[in-house]
Amino acid sequence: MALVNGNSVDAVADHGGSLGRASVLFPHAPLPWIDLSTGINPHSYPLFDLPATAFSRLPEPARARELAAGAAAAYGAPSAANVVPAPGTQILLPRVASLVKPGRALVLGPTYAEHARACAIAGHTVAEVRDFDALFGADIAVVVNPNNPDGRVVSRRDLLELADKMRSKGGLLVVDEAFMEVGPRDERVDGDVERGGLVVLRSFGKFFGLAGVRLGFAIAAEPLAALLDAELGPWAVAGPTLEYGIRALGDEAWQGAMRNTLREDAARLDALFAGAGVQMSGGTSLFRFVRTSDAAGLFAALGERGILIRNFGWDDTALRIGLPGREAEWKRLEQALAVWAEKRHARATEA
Repeated sequence: MALVNGNSVDAVADHGGSLGRASVLFPHAPLPWIDLSTGINPHSYPLFDLPATAFSRLPEPARARELAAGAAAAYGAPSAANVVPAPGTQILLPRVASLVKPGRALVLGPTYAEHARACAIAGHTVAEVRDFDALFGADIAVVVNPNNPDGRVVSRRDLLELADKMRSKGGLLVVDEAFMEVGPRDERVDGDVERGGLVVLRSFGKFFGLAGVRLGFAIAAEPLAALLDAELGPWAVAGPTLEYGIRALGDEAWQGAMRNTLREDAARLDALFAGAGVQMSGGTSLFRFVRTSDAAGLFAALGERGILIRNFGWDDTALRIGLPGREAEWKRLEQALAVWAEKRHARATEA
């Protein structure tokens, strides 16, 4: 068990997706950048024309209710009354953490760093643990499921046992299902929130490839959902975002086809890296995870060729790699990997 950043509430400086940071690290990299440092779907939901009123008028409450109903159906929540739409999941994190009076927050890690920061903002003492059973000693426990970055999945049975424990002592289990659209549906706990002691977070932008619209959801028992909704206030979700959320969440045909596409792309990425001598060890179909002794060399070799992947300060052997989109991006990645593998082989031969 380790304290996280001394319980700092300072902004997390190192997230994936920062091309500004990449340009500082690799100032001579060829453009355009290929950003494989996030888990955002490169095949975004199709853009469509919006009514002018989506921009010129405040969002109608009826459209917000329609969005909540669509999210409940898509995610398996008991009802729309359990769903709180928000302008991105990020804004919900400290609000959810504040549902429990300041105490001991334990985060199952290593994982998305903003959860620890949000708990610190809410006044909790925060520590990261590697053992799931240690979470039973928390006042607020956080599990990302499937986990970012390694894809670890905790079973629904174990999560519900933990939620029951949290409920019995006035605590809370927060389950971040940002990548559950490509995870095992049988392990999701959205439909179990009325048991109490449980809040589920859902992110719209990753699977639908529309991170810029800023849309996320908290799913909770009705009293907690009402509390969160009241805190966000009216018009929390912008009009254009409402329109995209309603249409995309209701488009089951697109979602089913996209899951197949992502599985195929993930298998292709695995094969590409295996051809360069790197075996994937985890992840989801939106991102892959690898540990290699030459992680720093691979990160630098790709970065110098304008391809950004994700490295981690907590493990210098770990890398997360997102999916290329266009065929030209696949070809650039293939060529960069071939050059790196050839140089690595040459160094090994010389040694």
